[in-house]
Amino acid sequence: MRKGFTRRPAPDAPTVYAKNYITPGGLQRLKEERSFLLTKDRPAVTEVVAWAAGNGDRSENADYQYSKRRLRQIDGRIRFLSKRIEAAEVVDPEAPRSGQAKSRAYFGATVLYSDAAGAEHEVCIVGTDEVDLSRNHISWVSPLGRALLKSTEGDCVVLHAPGRTEELTILEVRYEHIAVESFREPTGSATAAREPSSQRS
Repeated sequence: MRKGFTRRPAPDAPTVYAKNYITPGGLQRLKEERSFLLTKDRPAVTEVVAWAAGNGDRSENADYQYSKRRLRQIDGRIRFLSKRIEAAEVVDPEAPRSGQAKSRAYFGATVLYSDAAGAEHEVCIVGTDEVDLSRNHISWVSPLGRALLKSTEGDCVVLHAPGRTEELTILEVRYEHIAVESFREPTGSATAAREPSSQRS
């Protein structure tokens, strides 16, 4: 029986992965979010900062204080997204595969497996920036993702999850398009940022 990967990072050390594997859809989503922040959200907040700065004492100006804090958050998120995009290594699940790469579970695979109780589950192995549990998209570095990696139909693998250990049986491994939900502009984000609190009362 093959056991899943169980090594853990040092207690106080951040988990760092050299490569940012991501699907084409996941990379597009990151670019869409960065574009929104750069072209819509940040300009809207900057406008509020400029308006609030002209209203007197900044130390007691709630609009100014909040908007400056929001601007720092936006800039931090833009820096984060830019680094993730620059480090991205795109893996297309639909790309032609041969040999073991076609039958074993690697990044981008859709895996059907049964748990110890016999219940069947299907997951897609994706990047850390595109995890979506509502769509059963799991990270390749999650406990389940690591347990499934390199498995093939008929294998039994061991899932080492917090608080439990469980045996899983691989029923099918395939590669197909993985639909990643497009970035959605937060409801009213730019409008709310353009409307100072004194005008919303």
